[in-house]
Amino acid sequence: MKKNFIGISYVLVSALLASCTTEKKDHLTPIFNGKDLTGWHIIGGEATYSVENGEIIGETVANTPNTFLVTDATYTDFILELDFKTDSVSNSGVQIRSNSFPWYRDGIVHGYQVEIDPSRRSWSGGIYDEKRRKWLNPLEGNKPAQKAYKPNDWNHFRIEVIGDTLKTWINDIPAAHLIDDMTKEGFIALQLHSIGKKGKPGVEIKWKNVKLITQNLDTYSKASPLEPIVTKNNLTFQEKKDGWQMLWDGKTTKGWRGAKLDAFPKKGWKIENGILSVLASGGGESTAGGDIVTEKMYADFEMKTDFKITKGANSGIKYYVDTELNKGEGSSIGLEFQILDDERHPDAKLGNHEGSRTVGSLYDLIKADENKHMNAIGEWNTAHIISKQNKVEHWLNGVKVLEYERGSEAFLKLVEESKYKDWPNFGLLEKGNILLQDHGNLVSFKNIKIKTYE
Repeated sequence: MKKNFIGISYVLVSALLASCTTEKKDHLTPIFNGKDLTGWHIIGGEATYSVENGEIIGETVANTPNTFLVTDATYTDFILELDFKTDSVSNSGVQIRSNSFPWYRDGIVHGYQVEIDPSRRSWSGGIYDEKRRKWLNPLEGNKPAQKAYKPNDWNHFRIEVIGDTLKTWINDIPAAHLIDDMTKEGFIALQLHSIGKKGKPGVEIKWKNVKLITQNLDTYSKASPLEPIVTKNNLTFQEKKDGWQMLWDGKTTKGWRGAKLDAFPKKGWKIENGILSVLASGGGESTAGGDIVTEKMYADFEMKTDFKITKGANSGIKYYVDTELNKGEGSSIGLEFQILDDERHPDAKLGNHEGSRTVGSLYDLIKADENKHMNAIGEWNTAHIISKQNKVEHWLNGVKVLEYERGSEAFLKLVEESKYKDWPNFGLLEKGNILLQDHGNLVSFKNIKIKTYE
């Protein structure tokens, strides 16, 4: 009897321990019903998706763009788990917080992607920014995660998206840990990557057990042992490869001075929580702290920054600035990427040509594309200026909104008809400072970066 009692006790204790150490998944809700594609739709190319034996089966098709099976619903914060199976060569991925907007490159799918990468590189579980910034959190140096993928077998993803923090696991091995706040909401999608003309059509990629939770996330969130990659005021992995540099360090005034001063202004500007803000003064142009400029001068370059405006705000990013030109009242002189609340500020209806003072425009000279997209007041937008061999482009939120050529007949005619006609060699400097404008309104900046072509 004693032996039987011990045996029974051992079984009971073992079962109890197993129940304590095995994570329960009953908090997860399926978003794929296992029968059909109700709740999902296809965007992009012409690859196919079907359902068989409780599995979503994607099949590659030649000569078609990336194809996505997309949730009808959009999500903000969630924990997602799913199983996937592919071969040893076929690239794929799981889109999270992704979107398709008519204004963004004709509706192309863009956003965070948890990579499925069975190649020799083995970055499955890394985070890629589809059709935007490319690699954000690759698996360089993460050998355990690189070895975790099992070709031609079922693999498991756990993906946490909570606030600005994205964490991934592949087969229970920590893969990525990213802090990035570019996108707060979007759909979930399963990707069939384009195979071009040389790829093999008919290759199957499968998914099953697609489940998530959107409530009580703190209860179920797991800590990651990985050091997070932080993108705010830092270069991304891809930017480092492409030769970008930080133009502002996110903490100090290093590299910047007042446009009409030898040092940074003592008032009118504030640095707080990685955000550089020109404060509201109630005055007009450059009447408080005044404009600030880079200490260095730049010839051919790309510059980009995130900016956020308040209601009725006016500001700008000037380039090829000569701070010696205007020593009197008002702003320093240079070409300007206009920052403006088009809906509320009267400047939106003014300019050499009506609309040439709207956001994204070349101030007082060229109106930005009417189909441009500006995020709501209080949300971040991205300005991107490209100037190479006198050919200049303005981009707003990832879309080109105008282009022109410095020194061309068309450009010189526009200058002659504008408020800048009396300034010598306006817009024609070989190099100049980059300026952030104080126009008396609260406007904020972060992620200020530059790439030079010298």
